Amino acid sequence: GAPSCSGSRSLPFEFERGRSESSGDEDDDDEDDEEEEVEEEEMEGDTGARFGTDDGELDSDDDQERMINLAELTPYILCSICKGYFIDATTITECLHTFCKSCIVRHFYYSNRCPKCNIVVHQTQPLYNIRLDRQLQDIVYKLVVNLEEREKKQMHDFYKERGLEVPKPAVPQPVPPSRGRPRKVLGSVFRIPPELDISILLEFIGANEGTGNFKPLEKKFVRVSGEATIGHVEKFLRRKMDLDPACQVDIICGDHLLEHYQTLREIRQVIGESAVQDGLLVLHYGLVVSPL
Repeated sequence: GAPSCSGSRSLPFEFERGRSESSGDEDDDDEDDEEEEVEEEEMEGDTGARFGTDDGELDSDDDQERMINLAELTPYILCSICKGYFIDATTITECLHTFCKSCIVRHFYYSNRCPKCNIVVHQTQPLYNIRLDRQLQDIVYKLVVNLEEREKKQMHDFYKERGLEVPKPAVPQPVPPSRGRPRKVLGSVFRIPPELDISILLEFIGANEGTGNFKPLEKKFVRVSGEATIGHVEKFLRRKMDLDPACQVDIICGDHLLEHYQTLREIRQVIGESAVQDGLLVLHYGLVVSPL
């Protein structure tokens, strides 16, 4: 027991012993000694229980931990597009919703809105507003057993089957020490090469009767080199829309019917700002069946 506690209980025992000695009754002395020993044992037992030293009633760290079922965390680590666990978790900076990187990049080929809340991420380049969430991905890999190993194996097999070089994992570069508060640099997940300097908007103006069935153009925002010609744009439209060779494609910018040899940079310089809308070169295209 603690010395301070046992010291506080010693006075009544001494008082009882003094009384017994004055009476000269030896039997009472024996009984008082036994009571003293019992009381001291009870006091030591109380002290041990209070501080958790004897019977271990004080909760340990293991007792305070609570086991969590993975099913409780599943809604927070699943991609709402593919319904699988996050792989290369990527977050939209506008609304902070997270998806697999491949899922959200593929989604932005056809839409500029968040798949979860439908907010407009960016008018023309939604891929600018997404960032890798490495901390969340680390959490997913720790929660789901063997997920990281399976993904690495699948990626390795994918490249090997196609005879491609397996990409090496990115190694974080050391940041040189700087004075003051360090700044966190966020890099874009998708970087557009500098040679793709012209953004175009392809607007459909219709087709004459009898043109036949054709697929609507799914992706009307395109970024290409300024050296690309109208002929390249026509080939792009024919391939994406599955157009018949007999179908004629007319491409217009403003009031000008464009020729195959004209480059996009030349068209932008000649026609000027009247052909540009929100930084996009606007091209209209129509479909006509050539007469036999």
